[in-house]
Amino acid sequence: GDETDPAAHEAPTFSPSTRISSEDQIRYLIKARYPLIYVVSPEEERVEKALVRIANDCRSKPVWWSITQGFSEQGGADIREPVQALQYILEAKENAIYVLRDLHEFMGKHIVKRLLRDLARELRTSSKNCVLLSPVKKIPPEIEKEFAIVDFDLPKIEDIYQIMNRLLDKGVGPESKAYAWKLEFQRNEEEKLKVAEAALGLTSVEIDNVLAKSLVMRKRFDIEVIHSEKEQIIRKSGILDFLHPDASFAGVGGLDLLKVWLRKRAKAFSKEARAFGLPEPKGILMLGIPGCGKSLMAKAVASLWRLPLIRLDIGKVFGSLVGSSEEGIRKAIRTAESVAPCILWLDELEKGLSGVQSSGQSDGGTTARVFGTFITWLQEKTSPVFVIGTANNIKQLPPELLRKGRFDEIFFVDLPSPPEREQIFKIHIQARGREPSRFDLERLVEETDGYSGSEIEQIVISALYDAYDRDDELNDMYLFQAIKETVPLSRTMSEEIASMRDWAKSRARLASKAYALEEREVVRKIDI
Repeated sequence: GDETDPAAHEAPTFSPSTRISSEDQIRYLIKARYPLIYVVSPEEERVEKALVRIANDCRSKPVWWSITQGFSEQGGADIREPVQALQYILEAKENAIYVLRDLHEFMGKHIVKRLLRDLARELRTSSKNCVLLSPVKKIPPEIEKEFAIVDFDLPKIEDIYQIMNRLLDKGVGPESKAYAWKLEFQRNEEEKLKVAEAALGLTSVEIDNVLAKSLVMRKRFDIEVIHSEKEQIIRKSGILDFLHPDASFAGVGGLDLLKVWLRKRAKAFSKEARAFGLPEPKGILMLGIPGCGKSLMAKAVASLWRLPLIRLDIGKVFGSLVGSSEEGIRKAIRTAESVAPCILWLDELEKGLSGVQSSGQSDGGTTARVFGTFITWLQEKTSPVFVIGTANNIKQLPPELLRKGRFDEIFFVDLPSPPEREQIFKIHIQARGREPSRFDLERLVEETDGYSGSEIEQIVISALYDAYDRDDELNDMYLFQAIKETVPLSRTMSEEIASMRDWAKSRARLASKAYALEEREVVRKIDI
């Protein structure tokens, strides 16, 4: 820079939206003489390569220690005990970045805690730094103030591109049948980005393994194979369930307005959307009558967007040990963020959060704290996790959840209108190998006024059982008989449904075009 230019001597400034990489964070901490730095990452090899780059940049040298190999420099190769290792760093004269692997297992000992505090004081006035590298954060509360903590980033898009290129150069040569695909793939920037985005949230070793597995199995990089690797991460959490949705928008009857809203956001997680200035969508809350397609729609969205679908069972979050419930929700959030972009589905949300208001008297505030952690994350999250909440009983939902900013939109899912009931009958009749035009759809729609989508499905299934029992083919007679034997929920819950509709008029968007048009017509007549 120009010596006469005042700006050349100014410290770099960062806007609130600037995201500093974890490698740069460590670099700044070392240059600022932070004595103790705790780096959390399961990727030991990748972090150590970054530390080598940082040491070169700081004109220092890295020195490694582990309980199995001692120090990497000649004078400390036999020092394997943690206490001796910390004393060695205290007494060392040479300026270096000392990296201690997996010291967290020994930090509960009083002498180790005391030595770390001594190190923190001594290293402030020296040119030595101490970096603790561990896959988990485990710091005793007495000494946690002595550490600067860095959660090391998982591989970014650029890192994944490097892994893909290395595997392609290594494993797919001109003699391979997949060579033509390789050339096409390397020219197709959109496909490369989709594969890389699918691999986000995995470690470099996991990415290397799953891409190699994909090449062996499919002779190409396949997104479904990558999602199968993410499924393993979800299963290990014990709180989340990884689902394989087989639903599609074509298999969901009605809900036209909701479908249009979701289709508009199908490309919202792309790099082009960010460049255009669009924020990543946060999520939606679907409220309404049971059996009208809320859960089915959650599965259909995952299929349309080609994103992993993860279901959070709030009941699994709550544990018997003090503090375990709060840690459970934090673990669920971390796991969802690690496999992002993804869809996080919370089914029957009101059942898991119904005790929030009385939590202080009933469970010592545990439910309230879990709920507080969740809604804070919902409001502030920056990771591409699209949250879909579904609920049947609106009155049991905490009012804080319905506040603007938690979700992008709140949709009310009503009973299907006549055109939607016809569509639902067609879907279920066709799904069971019959031609819908052979049935009296007009009368079936008329006879099922007030029936939900799931009740119509059960009518078709019940009629099939009756026809099969009589060694007959399915026809209108069996369907009308099944309708007569079914008591719809709209009759047994008429007051509750009327109350839900009144609530939704001013607080939610209607998911169905037919009912939206009906409501506009009523308003128009009132105005006239």
